Amino acid sequence: MAFAAGVIALFAAQPAQAVYAIAQYGEPKYPADFKHFDYVNPSAPRGGTLVLANPDRLTSFDKFNPFTLRGNAAPGLGVMFESLMTGSSDEVASAYGLLADDVNIAPDGLSTTFHINPRAHFSNGDPVTADDVKYSFDTLKSPKAAPQFAAYFAEITRAVVVDPKTIRFEFHQRNRELPLIAGGVPVFSRKWGAKPDGSHVAFDQIAFEEPIGSGPYVIERYDNGRNITYRRDPNYWGAALPVRVGTFNFERITYKLYSDEIARREAFKAGEYDAFVEYVARSWVRRDVGKKFDSGELIKREFVQHNGTGMQGFILNQRRPLFQDVRVRKALDLALDFQWLNRQLFYSQYKRIDSFFANTDLQASGLPSAGELALLNPWRAKLDPAIFGPPPKQPDTDPPGSLRANLLQARALLTEAGWTYRDGALRNAKGEPFEFEILDDSGSAAAMEPITATFVRNLGKLGIVARFRVVDFALYQKRLDAFDFDATTIRFPDVQVPGSEEIDRFGSKAAGETGSGNYIGLKSPVVDSILSSLIQAQTREQLVDATHALDRILMHGYYVVPHWYSATHRVAYRRGMAWPKTLPLYYSANDWITSTWWFEPKP
Repeated sequence: MAFAAGVIALFAAQPAQAVYAIAQYGEPKYPADFKHFDYVNPSAPRGGTLVLANPDRLTSFDKFNPFTLRGNAAPGLGVMFESLMTGSSDEVASAYGLLADDVNIAPDGLSTTFHINPRAHFSNGDPVTADDVKYSFDTLKSPKAAPQFAAYFAEITRAVVVDPKTIRFEFHQRNRELPLIAGGVPVFSRKWGAKPDGSHVAFDQIAFEEPIGSGPYVIERYDNGRNITYRRDPNYWGAALPVRVGTFNFERITYKLYSDEIARREAFKAGEYDAFVEYVARSWVRRDVGKKFDSGELIKREFVQHNGTGMQGFILNQRRPLFQDVRVRKALDLALDFQWLNRQLFYSQYKRIDSFFANTDLQASGLPSAGELALLNPWRAKLDPAIFGPPPKQPDTDPPGSLRANLLQARALLTEAGWTYRDGALRNAKGEPFEFEILDDSGSAAAMEPITATFVRNLGKLGIVARFRVVDFALYQKRLDAFDFDATTIRFPDVQVPGSEEIDRFGSKAAGETGSGNYIGLKSPVVDSILSSLIQAQTREQLVDATHALDRILMHGYYVVPHWYSATHRVAYRRGMAWPKTLPLYYSANDWITSTWWFEPKP
């Protein structure tokens, strides 16, 4: 690769120069001549077929296109697509050349130019060109792709083909994150969806037309929307790149999709697949056991991780009039008894989530700093005065606290909001009962049912009727995309450096876009202003101030009844699997297994 000699700060006041890597703040960890990431084994043996189960709630698939809204994409498709640059898992915001062999950031920060590695080619043998990159970007930003892409790439004005191997992305404004966002655009061939007669399937209609990407794997076979196998591309172009050495060691990766959690767990015990990540504490202790675990044929291990927690909880849809009063939302939060759940169901393995950025320095604490106040003060007249104090603490039922005390406080809040108990139910001034539905899918219902049942029972003590509704995953996803739910369990994935994804989650425009990540339905000019400051932050300090301010507003808004988190990844695996001695810092356990583990050679 044409690596440059050194690293520049992202928007340094000096002539632009091509470099091998960029960092949002400071400099990348790895030097220009690095051979591989520290958390891989460059000598890992290759071969074998890794068999996995559903990595999420998906129980079937009906397309190979992960970029469109309609339908359910097959698991694992990410191994087929690459981007111009890729991050490392032991830094928070750096990117290294992948399809691109160098990157040039303009001195004014308003554009970034990438040169494409001449060796990069797609699975059909065609070279990756700037036209393909532009086609990918334009398609993803168009109405034919899922709307979150347009939101995520909104600050990129356009992609310009400079020459066949050079592409320039131009930005609306100076934003330190935008070069990394541009470098992360998934790239696919313009020929994807092309027919023998020269016609082309519309991008939003692509279903089982196999993707033409540049990644290390291609689809070998699939069966009835329930199983899919990827085979390592023997002509994969990037195996010797420093960012790829020691990765993707399995010859094949197969996913088997099971109908529910019980079937999936029993299949693992029967030896039908090789590894899985356990997200349910009770199952880890009580159900992930048996003769094969006792004999050592199956192994359980917890791996430390340093990810932020993200936010997981019961999302209260603000599009429903029932949840538009903050006093009502706070009352619902008071009805969740985490301490009881942790003792009785979780074996004391969890901590309560008390921030949208918990387990990081991005979590708000104490009183607002001067930087936070500079963002909040212009909106003081529109904000709850409590936002200018400490962040709210989650309800506690350990002595001297109690569920009874919390429910009494909740009842007082509901009374203030106009809800009183009469005629056998909690009713508003119109006499309408307080009733709502908690939606979930069949894949996670077994794990969530006892938790939700406890929450529903506590709500019942307030006169609130909550019903747990379970539907299959396809219908669940369809209802989520259309925001057709009262409440549901959602996890906003963790990010180490918040950026444009927060606009999709909390921005006013996204609230009205079908399929966006703004499940809450939040429309707030104050939040929009904070989000604008967040994505325009030029220093780490400015980013932290904006994130703290956002966290304060969201937590004081009680838009979510927060759940809990674990500081470890719980992984069960078959004997004979191995991983590098050095663990990454920030990672998804499922992706870590597929990208860096291997099978030990049999004696």
